[in-house]
Amino acid sequence: MKKNKGGRKRLGDGKRTHEIKLRFNSEELLIIQNIVTSYNLDFERRGVMGPFLRRLLLNGKTVKSKKLPEMSANLIYQINKIGTNINQLTAVARSKNLRNPSAKLDAEIEKSNILLDKTFKLLKKKLV
Repeated sequence: MKKNKGGRKRLGDGKRTHEIKLRFNSEELLIIQNIVTSYNLDFERRGVMGPFLRRLLLNGKTVKSKKLPEMSANLIYQINKIGTNINQLTAVARSKNLRNPSAKLDAEIEKSNILLDKTFKLLKKKLV
């Protein structure tokens, strides 16, 4: 007859070696404390939070959020390029101390604003 040694069971291959550390501000910690106490668990007791959060995360249902379409990487790149061009135009205007920028500069800025507005409207339609 095999004698039960007692103590903690061996994890074997299931040993947890990866670690994620989280930091919370006071408001977030209060919310977590309320969630833990709603499950009738003692927040202050050592060894309660880890298993609770693990079960909550791994057994919980994920919520699919609306994501940008697949073409978004190129779109974001193009928007960044537009932003860079606007910044360059602004830098040129400031370096030349142009209090009243030329009509050409105004037209370029207005054109880029219109393009950005159209782009954001298209993105909104894709997300809805």
